[in-house]
Amino acid sequence: MNTEDILIKYQGVNIDQKEYNILSDINFELHKGEFVYLIGKVGSGKSSFLKTIYGEMDVSCGDAWVMGENMRTIKPRHIAALRRKLGIIFQDFQLLTDRSVYDNLEFVLRATGWKNKREIQNRISEVLNMVGMDNKGYKMPCELSGGEQQRIVIARAILNKPSIILADEPTGNLDIETGRNIMTLLHEICRQGSAIIMTTHNLNFLNEFPGITYVCKEHQFTKQM
Repeated sequence: MNTEDILIKYQGVNIDQKEYNILSDINFELHKGEFVYLIGKVGSGKSSFLKTIYGEMDVSCGDAWVMGENMRTIKPRHIAALRRKLGIIFQDFQLLTDRSVYDNLEFVLRATGWKNKREIQNRISEVLNMVGMDNKGYKMPCELSGGEQQRIVIARAILNKPSIILADEPTGNLDIETGRNIMTLLHEICRQGSAIIMTTHNLNFLNEFPGITYVCKEHQFTKQM
């Protein structure tokens, strides 16, 4: 594998919270276009691992590189720039409830430096079409189903064509069929070039939508063979 394809590289990484060790001796690489699952019980460290990637939690030892940034020494002012290269999908959506779907997406683009109104309109139309929500831009989040809201969250995550998408239990609050539709969409986005790391408790997805699997268990982070 070409080293230029490596987006994340962790070697001997520990994640601690105060005196408590969450995960030890993490060795992990993410390459362009890979789909990676993180599985494990609630509280096993899956979300904590994701948080170290976007600078919400610190790495306590080891080497940790994300998109060329050293996460041990990264300055706070550089974290915002790193996050603009990532797409983050939350289980609880985190949409702005007082704004329409279109306005939610426009807010993100303007916050990340987009200024041209026509380019903003075109990009929003493009991502809404990609997630099958091209006729929902005028809707308020409360007018959408859970599955529709998750599609909007995915649209928001791919606005800036990120190299990495982090998806924390993106199907956790959805029924089985809607969850399967979201998985199909995520794998299509992965085929188009974004690497995806997804936490899940639904082990059926691992067979139906194959990927690389890592297990968080008893403070260890291991690749499932």
